[in-house]
Amino acid sequence: MDIQKIAKAAKEASLGLLGAGEEIKNKALKNVHDEIEAKKEEIFEANKKDLKEAKELLDKGEINSSTYSRLKLDENKMRDMLKGILDVISLEDPVNKVFWTKELDEGLILKKISCPIGVIGVIFEARPDVISQIASLAIKSGNAVILKGGKESQNTNKAIFDAIKKALENTPQFPQNAVNLVFSRDDIKTLLELDEYVDLIIPRGSNKLVKYIQNNTKIPVLGHASGICHIFADESAKTELVNKVCVDAKVQYPSACNAVETILVHKNYPAIDELKKALCDAGVKIVENPENFSHEWGEKIVSFKIVDNVDEAIAHINKYGSGHTDSILSENAQNVKKFMDYVDSAGVYHNASTRFSDGFRYGFGAEVGISTNKTHARGPVGLDGLTIYKYKLFGSYNTVEPYAKGEKTFTHKFI
Repeated sequence: MDIQKIAKAAKEASLGLLGAGEEIKNKALKNVHDEIEAKKEEIFEANKKDLKEAKELLDKGEINSSTYSRLKLDENKMRDMLKGILDVISLEDPVNKVFWTKELDEGLILKKISCPIGVIGVIFEARPDVISQIASLAIKSGNAVILKGGKESQNTNKAIFDAIKKALENTPQFPQNAVNLVFSRDDIKTLLELDEYVDLIIPRGSNKLVKYIQNNTKIPVLGHASGICHIFADESAKTELVNKVCVDAKVQYPSACNAVETILVHKNYPAIDELKKALCDAGVKIVENPENFSHEWGEKIVSFKIVDNVDEAIAHINKYGSGHTDSILSENAQNVKKFMDYVDSAGVYHNASTRFSDGFRYGFGAEVGISTNKTHARGPVGLDGLTIYKYKLFGSYNTVEPYAKGEKTFTHKFI
């Protein structure tokens, strides 16, 4: 497989997508939905092969339990995967949105308008449902995409990709080679060198994977290296609801990047022992004051620390957190405002589980990943995060010279 040839073809497809209207893109997405649904039994069979092979890797210690759990594709995940595609169809086209219009002078109009990024390379581990999520968002936003999944899910990835490929081939006027899948580890190394064709890399996986990609490419990287999420239980928080939220944030999906990893509790919170008991009853191991508060457990383990006040909680989060998602449980409006303003994370919540940090739950239809970057896109990255913008200037044979000489002046008026 010639990865450079694939990247070049993807670049050509991305240029063909620049003028693709919403009707064509939605037709392509509907075809993808229908083809995946028609082939779901074949996809499940492929997933069974991956699970069997992954179980052997798990037993040998070559992968961990969180990776194995992410790999499974069941009826519930298939249902969500298919619904995610339909949700993307229903979303507004993110391309050609006019952010603002400004009159530079009479007969000289400047517009800031959204447009696709181009070619996006997405490197992910396990989670085969990622393919349909990313492909659907790329299609709707007019981007070409090159996908590289983990070896653990290779059979499932190929089965889903084959369905997507067939669907797009049966969509008139939709550019070929817009969605691509590569397999080998060597493909990653080569892909990271192809800044001539690839405009953005999005890694979804372990801290090790993300840091490797960030350190080995000139291509801009959008993503997060880790998900060190916190919950701070303030002294005024409602005790029964604190237990409910903390258990949900850790237990509902322990290996997710938005699962809570550290629980901070105000020293005067009246039900500390009850909170610990609720966590233990839910199967959570509590590690009090661990040596490394920046460790991402990824399983039913949580770091636990007593703090003096909201200021100490904020300082702890900003020091040890990954800028992903952090939540305060409190009835004190002043403390809530301080926490929401001063915690430097992509998602800052009040009285809610950190597990809400998700493109699907935000109504984005799906997401290509979570970004802790402070440029371009932050938090769950959906359709808008896969667009950039261009400036379109509409003139009447205008020249710069009269303005340079002072004969004319700009009006710079928003209209």
